Amino acid sequence: MDHLTDKVNQFRDERDWRQFHNEKDLAISISLEASELLEIFQWQSSQEAIDQNLTHIKEELADVLIYALMFADNLDLDIDEIISDKLAKNAQKYPISKSKGNRKKYTEWER
Repeated sequence: MDHLTDKVNQFRDERDWRQFHNEKDLAISISLEASELLEIFQWQSSQEAIDQNLTHIKEELADVLIYALMFADNLDLDIDEIISDKLAKNAQKYPISKSKGNRKKYTEWER
């Protein structure tokens, strides 16, 4: 992951764009790019969207990931660590015995 972050930062720094990449604007950009990705799927099935727009999907997903890498780097967050921590937390909320094959959110399960 560090290699990708370095490549993204090099691209940004060569253009002197670091000055524009504060946490607020990066968070906004993540949301905007995610919305552009979502828009590809509007009014058609998943498969239709993929079949007709795979290149566009890759580009929008890359934009989301690029902004996420810059956001994490700005806050000096270790991506491997925060993802591992979140997966461990989700494993507690979604034990296999209750969640396997079940798409309901843990708050919807009968207690």
